[in-house]
Amino acid sequence: MSGAGRLAALIAGSARIVVFTGAGISTESGIPDFRSPQGIWSKMSPILFQDFVASEDMRREAWRRKKLIDADMIAAEPNRGHRAVAELVRRGQCSRVVTQNIDGLHQRSGIAEEHIVELHGNGTYAACLDCRLRHELAPIMATFEADGTLPVCRGCGGIVKTATVSFGQSMPVEAMRRAERAARECDLFLVLGSSLVVYPAAGFPLVAKKAGAALAIVNRDPTEQDGVADLVVHESIGETLGAAVGVE
Repeated sequence: MSGAGRLAALIAGSARIVVFTGAGISTESGIPDFRSPQGIWSKMSPILFQDFVASEDMRREAWRRKKLIDADMIAAEPNRGHRAVAELVRRGQCSRVVTQNIDGLHQRSGIAEEHIVELHGNGTYAACLDCRLRHELAPIMATFEADGTLPVCRGCGGIVKTATVSFGQSMPVEAMRRAERAARECDLFLVLGSSLVVYPAAGFPLVAKKAGAALAIVNRDPTEQDGVADLVVHESIGETLGAAVGVE
């Protein structure tokens, strides 16, 4: 039986699926992997959160980079893999999509925010570091590109940053709590496109497995958790999950 066939059988026997997505599902939409040998961090060092907060120059550099990073993200559309995940949510088989991605493609595929847990935040908008007020990117970028003005919170005057988790910044407590709870309560933990090397997020598949769930991994390259998984498929996410769920 093919990988898609075996995955279809696992899905058919599951009622409480948690889908865990990494960069691999978004690369199939044309978004580069930040950590790959040709990824963004191979061309420039990430700006640490502490440096962003402390230095106006670092904040200006971060917003300059934002335009470059967003070029691929803005042009990207949800692919077959995203649509298949959305179908699992629509059917009621999947109540949580836990993602390491910041591109908002799960939302654009039709999944409601309540079903999505973003471990690394979201790069499609910004937020005040003090009061958490949401700020849209279009006016921020228009002003910054016009005269280099850095965004300031319209509510409290605080520093505004993209709503992502930067290097050196604490992981979001509530998102981590929701992800762990989902992992403990699922009957199938489905990993899509994650190398499972970034902790603590990479620990959730093991939490689910320990709690009695089946573990399936669909990723083009091997992961360190392949040996404990019930199913491993090293093929395209879109083709594999699309065929398993019946979505084009």
